[in-house]
Amino acid sequence: MDDYYKILGVERGASKDEIKKAYRSLAHKYHPDKKEGDEEKFKRINEAYQILSDDSKRQQYDRFGQAFGSGFRGAQGGNWSWDFDLGGMEDLGDLNEIFNSFFEGLGVKQKRRTYNRGADLEFTVDVSLEEAQKGKVMNLDYETYKVCTVCGGRGHAEKTKMKNCDYCNGRGEIQETRNTFFGSFASVVTCKACRGVGKIPEKYCNSCDGEGRVKGNKEVSVEIRPGVVTGQIVRIKGMGEAGEYNSGSGDLYVKINVKQHPIFERRGNDLYRSKEINIVDVLLGKKIDVGTLDGRKIEVEVPRGFNLSETIRIKGEGMTRSDNMYLQLEVVTPKKLSSKAKRLLEKLDEEELD
Repeated sequence: MDDYYKILGVERGASKDEIKKAYRSLAHKYHPDKKEGDEEKFKRINEAYQILSDDSKRQQYDRFGQAFGSGFRGAQGGNWSWDFDLGGMEDLGDLNEIFNSFFEGLGVKQKRRTYNRGADLEFTVDVSLEEAQKGKVMNLDYETYKVCTVCGGRGHAEKTKMKNCDYCNGRGEIQETRNTFFGSFASVVTCKACRGVGKIPEKYCNSCDGEGRVKGNKEVSVEIRPGVVTGQIVRIKGMGEAGEYNSGSGDLYVKINVKQHPIFERRGNDLYRSKEINIVDVLLGKKIDVGTLDGRKIEVEVPRGFNLSETIRIKGEGMTRSDNMYLQLEVVTPKKLSSKAKRLLEKLDEEELD
């Protein structure tokens, strides 16, 4: 049995990137159209890559020495197998339709020849309560996959010649059989050698290693609108991870976290705060200065006969002009009283209060 790791010239603990790079180098070297090309060796290289680049198949191969990828075995103990030798056929023609119809009859649906769209990204950003009240434009700088500017996302130069993929014979798909407890089941999967296109370039882009994308930094401006709340998500289309071969970029999702404030408490869109006040100011109903969230000072008059267990509502000073601020007064009593102050309080105590 062939050792797939030796075929690709990598160690058993090799990463996916190492396996892919080894495959690209060998496939380019032994492609049948090359001077040193070797069709049999090229097919073994593709076979090795199909197994080792798939986590499930690689795990089976490492455990059992095979990946259960040949033939079709019936679930009731029957043993049927069909070997379609499509090698050397330049144009499959009607045989393609027969082949497709056969597997569709078994309940197997074909995959479209398509690449994976880039992944969506999500970031959480912190904003202060002041920023949540008035809004803000934030600039984000983050690392992700970007479209390769050297090849324009194609994975190869624009005028590079394309050849039929030898592994899938230009179909973009291959038959795969999996053995289970209930028997073996066939399916049609995307060819990893050509990624479902059916053709491969004579030379891949050196900058992106043929993927059409590279690691890099993206910058984007995010508008935080006034009144934003914790957990709200801002979506920015197309600013996520770039997909392979111009297959489209994912979206960027920015999750908002409004930080707690040392003075103000937010309840819905209303604001609550407390303020220390002298007992005399309460009794005399004086006006007091109160700071707002946006830094202004406003005068608030303590209502006559005010109950300290209640709050004073200040209209239009919440998160928006339609919302309110509620002020809780905390009375501060003096630690020491002069003899004059004591006499005044004693006289006050003798009076009958309404």
